[in-house]
Amino acid sequence: MQFHMVANGPKPVAPFSHAVEVDGTVFVTGQMPDTPEAPGNLPQGIEAQTRNVMANLTTVLSGLGLGLEHVAMARIYLRHFDADYAAMNEVYRGYFAEGRLPARTCVGVTGLAYDALIEIDLIAKRPV
Repeated sequence: MQFHMVANGPKPVAPFSHAVEVDGTVFVTGQMPDTPEAPGNLPQGIEAQTRNVMANLTTVLSGLGLGLEHVAMARIYLRHFDADYAAMNEVYRGYFAEGRLPARTCVGVTGLAYDALIEIDLIAKRPV
């Protein structure tokens, strides 16, 4: 098992690794919608927050030599599910090639760190 912290990655909001790798499967910790340059500073709106979360996930994957094309599963947590689901989906879909969408779960939650609107974690597979 390997525990990864990506040098230019987002600042963790709690005690965890950016990712943990087991036999080529990479579990990427849920990312928040802040930026490495401004921890805890969130943009307004679900679209901007979704873009920031995806940028943070891409940074972590890139730091491990992977990309979104290696993602097998995504879990999305939305604080305002009914209000934000459709807009989040519009932004999220643009990060994956047509016909190459990962498996996914999306759930509504009562709260997230930094009072964020969204958090996403991933499971990726290293190519053999």
